[in-house]
Parts: sequence; structure tokens; C-alpha cells
Amino acid sequence: MSMRIYSTGSLTRGVLSPLDQVRLFERKYDPGSIAILQTLPLRREWRCLDIGAGAGSMSRWLAERVVQGNVVAVDLDTQHLAAAPNVTVQRADITQAAFEHASFDLVFARAAFGHLREPETTLRRAWNWLRPGGWMVVEDSYHLPPEHAPTEAGRILLAAYLRVLAEQGADLAWGRKLPRALARIGCIDVDARITPAGPGQSPADDDLIGLRLRQEGHRIVESGLVTSEQLAEFLAHLGSPLGRDLSVLMVSAWGRHS
Repeated sequence: MSMRIYSTGSLTRGVLSPLDQVRLFERKYDPGSIAILQTLPLRREWRCLDIGAGAGSMSRWLAERVVQGNVVAVDLDTQHLAAAPNVTVQRADITQAAFEHASFDLVFARAAFGHLREPETTLRRAWNWLRPGGWMVVEDSYHLPPEHAPTEAGRILLAAYLRVLAEQGADLAWGRKLPRALARIGCIDVDARITPAGPGQSPADDDLIGLRLRQEGHRIVESGLVTSEQLAEFLAHLGSPLGRDLSVLMVSAWGRHS
């Protein structure tokens, strides 16, 4: 059953754990990621690398299909990653991680590289871990201009949220650059797909946005970028036609090592 956590407009802190946010993110994006991976020639003996594995949903999905191989699930924070059959959990900063050259048949990364200050540099490093003929699948966000949001509350809130992300070093346009970046590092047979995201795009979107703002919105309010009234107004419109918006495009791009 979907949690309509936004229905009260509550700004209470810490009602749900960060793990709930990760799981809602997986609920939103796993079906699309799986659809792409199912188009690849996955083999039972493949060795796979899942970068930014989160709570491990995609690592587990892959592990069920590479039963004679294995999956290495890497994240900077592994508190939500539990050991599973055929899955090796590794805590690491992917910009510093070292894997053997040509040691993976598949490198999968979702919502990982866009948070780095030099995403293409790390993308090139990950390319070196891929064997010839192996596949790279990368998914990241392209954030649309907040000034185009249909409501004043949306414009103010999205601008504040993106400002915080940018200050943390995120490349807000990285998703748009992905197909070309894969071609630049040497991928062949590059293809791409776009998944819309934002308020009203799906129940999963609204649940994820509502939870994220209940857990993190107070920080934006305390920074002075948004008032509590503006945040409450935005939350109150989630789930209604008045709050519908297209704020993010998830760009999925994939290609093969020559």
C-alpha cells in the first residue's frame, strides 16, 4: 500500500528512517533499470559491479541472474546493504576505489556519478574495470530549470534544493551529458532512454518527494532559503493536479566495451 505521507503537510523530523527514502527511490526507478538490463545478454557467469548500490535492490536482482558469477555492491555508506547470496558488499569512495583491469562484465551505476565533482573522470576509471565486450549502464538526473515550475512555492523550493545540491558538488546537468560521455570514453552501441520525474508523475514520485521533504526540508528552512509556509504549501499540493510538475529527467544510457 502506498504511504500518503504528504497528506498532512507535516514537517515533523525523523518520522521515518533514511532507509525508507532509499527504498522509495528503488521503487520508483528499479522497474526502468531492470527493463534496460533485460535487453542485455546477461549470462550466468557474469561478474557485475553495482556502484552506489543503496539498499541493494539491483544488486540482489542481478545476483539472481548471475548465479555462477557474482555482484560487487559498492557504496560510500553501506549501512543499508546486507550480505546476500552471490553479493559482496564493499564500502568505498568510488573515486578512490581500485579494481582489477577488465575484471567485470557489467558496470551498473544509478544516481552515483552526478554527485561527484568530476563525474567523467570517474566514469573513465570505471570503464577500465570493464572487460572487452562488457556493458556499462549509467543512470543519472538532469534537473530542469526551477524557474519554469508552475507554482511560486515550487519555483522557490526547487531553486533552494538545487542550490544545496550544487553547493555539495553535484553536477545538475550530468544526466544530459551521459550519452556523449559514454561515447567519449569508447563505448559502442550507445543507447539512451529518459524517465520523467517530479510531483504528480507517479504515486512513487509523490511518496518519495514527500518523505524527502519531511526528512530534509527543515534544513532548507533553517538556511533561510525557504519559509516553513512555502514548504507546507508545496507539500499540501502533492498528490493533486495543482501540484503536478516535471522537475527531473532520469537519463539512462548504456553501451558496450569494444
